[in-house]
Amino acid sequence: MIYMGVDGGGTKTAFILIDDNGNVLARHESSTCYYLNVGMEKARSVVQNGISETCRRAGITPADISFTFLGLPAYGEISADKAELDALPYPLLERERYRCDNDMICGWAASLGCSDGINVVSGTGSIAYGEYNGLSARCGGWGELFSDEGSAYWIGCQALNLFSRMADGRLKKDLLYDLLRERFPSDSDLDICDLVFNQWKGDRGKIASLAPLACEAAITGDKSARAIFFLAAKELALMVDTLRESLAYPQDETIRISYSGGVFKCGDIILEAFTYELSKLNGNYHLSLPAHHPSLGAAIYAAKVNGTPLSESALSQLELGGYDE
Repeated sequence: MIYMGVDGGGTKTAFILIDDNGNVLARHESSTCYYLNVGMEKARSVVQNGISETCRRAGITPADISFTFLGLPAYGEISADKAELDALPYPLLERERYRCDNDMICGWAASLGCSDGINVVSGTGSIAYGEYNGLSARCGGWGELFSDEGSAYWIGCQALNLFSRMADGRLKKDLLYDLLRERFPSDSDLDICDLVFNQWKGDRGKIASLAPLACEAAITGDKSARAIFFLAAKELALMVDTLRESLAYPQDETIRISYSGGVFKCGDIILEAFTYELSKLNGNYHLSLPAHHPSLGAAIYAAKVNGTPLSESALSQLELGGYDE
């Protein structure tokens, strides 16, 4: 059997085909299918072209796919749009052979292999999702304008706020100020407004791309930049702790926690803070490394939804196969 996983993120969409033995047959990556930014028709084009290209690379047709799971950003957050999102792959895929849902499931299925536990995503946006004893729940992910705490976009906004205060003199100039001036040279500090509002037009992906700069400043010793990551970790840990209650975990039961998304590529600056914040909360949390890349999670979940979950040997094969980003 052949399964396709589609992991739609805020800045890109990843497609992958695997077989039931855990072999990766083909991969493809394209632009985001985040329909609230690019529109429904563009999202449809990204999804259908991506499916076609991935199948071409594997030497198969869409009709050869046993089941597909599409994790779509913002799915389920606007009820009136669900029917259109559900139709994105049609008629390329037959309706009974695919399912659409929120991309948060991709991270959970990949990190925890579809087993009970909680996964927190900190990519362009942020959200947490978990399952326990047949229950499922989410926390966060309300969008960048008033939520997505701890995400790359949120960190980018905090970094811009620090830059403005350093430029004004409300804060002492530090490494983050220097890094932003070096990356975006201009005649005036105020030209950052032209960059963000005029050139970028407030694009969430471009603002999120500032997170690695904030990470670099934090690691190098900028205390104000470090404080951004401490606060991000606190927000992400709070999502996890909220889900512990929503999923009705017994107080004394160990809860598996994992993570996904680009912010965690910052390494210890976020992971150590996240671990510390979890330790202060109510649960008995065990933090584990993600087992697979999120797009593999989409394919793993496709097999589960199809009623033919991958065997332990197939999951091990996927892990051994790795993932080249």
